Amino acid sequence: MDCGKSTLALQMNYNHGRQGRRGLVLTKHDRSGGPKLTSRIGLGLEAIEVEDSLDLVRLVTAHDRVDYLICDEACFYTVEQIEQLADLVDAYGVDVYAFGLASDFRSVMFPAAQRLFELADEVCRLQVEVLCWCGRPGQLNARIVGGTMARTGEQVVIGDTDDAPVRYQVLCRRHHRAGQLGEGVMSSDEGSAA
Repeated sequence: MDCGKSTLALQMNYNHGRQGRRGLVLTKHDRSGGPKLTSRIGLGLEAIEVEDSLDLVRLVTAHDRVDYLICDEACFYTVEQIEQLADLVDAYGVDVYAFGLASDFRSVMFPAAQRLFELADEVCRLQVEVLCWCGRPGQLNARIVGGTMARTGEQVVIGDTDDAPVRYQVLCRRHHRAGQLGEGVMSSDEGSAA
């Protein structure tokens, strides 16, 4: 989170399209709430919303030509859809660029992310360094509800939108495990008193 995944996905789509390549942009659970790929810095593009029932091989083969796919929020796809992405690379020669988180707010891998790690030809951390409030590298995403760090709940909850009661904060492993959110922010260990 906060390392520029969506911004990079948009840039890659632009660069490939500029060279005459034909591609599709896919997303799931974008913060905009619609079928869009948006970044926190204000860039965005219409995208195809990946519903659980969407067959990605059928989607691609229904087009005359698809050279590449930009798959944002791939961690929210189904495991079967990750298998389909591998099929598109291996059997159809489609370049697939998948972006997403590895783990959820509990530091547990998303099933689709795990399968993507297992099948990917290459896995890269993005270059933008994300920092915890303490200055260490931020590796984990804490879910904050009502100023308190959540340790249980649904694996997927969209936050960081205007009307969402949930927000996320990047923490280093040490502070994620300790539930320490930094000065002025309540942690899960401090209870609900301010």
